[in-house]
Amino acid sequence: MDSIQNLNPVLQILIVMTMFSLLPFIFCCMTSFLRFVVVFAMLKTAMGTQQVPPAIVIIGLSIILTFYTMGSTFQKMYDMGSVPYQKNGDMIAAIQEGSKPLKEFMLKQTRESDLEFFVELAHKTRPQSPDDLSIWEVAPAYIVSELKTSFEISFVIFVPFIILDLVVANILLALGMFMLSPTIISMPFKLLIFIAVDGWALIVQGLVSSYN
Repeated sequence: MDSIQNLNPVLQILIVMTMFSLLPFIFCCMTSFLRFVVVFAMLKTAMGTQQVPPAIVIIGLSIILTFYTMGSTFQKMYDMGSVPYQKNGDMIAAIQEGSKPLKEFMLKQTRESDLEFFVELAHKTRPQSPDDLSIWEVAPAYIVSELKTSFEISFVIFVPFIILDLVVANILLALGMFMLSPTIISMPFKLLIFIAVDGWALIVQGLVSSYN
């Protein structure tokens, strides 16, 4: 970062604009959005409603919940990043300082084994503290950990729906209805049970609580 700060201001602006182009990637892969969108997509698959709710609704809900769960982190990023920028107009230093709360958030959600693997690849000597790690070293470990957590949650969600599919399939088999698809029969029961237990509220509350 020090070498970048010594560059010509025009080159600094070019680098900053390049970093801004990475914002969609950062938002999708380095925030709680990743867990939300994976679990909701797997839920839709488990229920068998491939087109309902639409993908735009899933993404919109995930974005809203991301801002809800990470509001304080985003505020800290703005507060810490605005100090060096207001002091001397240094955008590089502002990005460096503003990324620290995001790195802290990712470290809290990252499994130690995943982080250790990527740290060993990036460093010949073991870092003395989390401050010695850059956000780009923490990011891959966070993504792997979030994907694993998301699939663990999705597995728990899948199990009741799979059991219901098996029960319906066995009943149809016993009745000799070989030509009737079990999915068509089980889907209304899936929706009924999901509504009866207030499934959306349970899943959303569980996901939001997992970040507290």
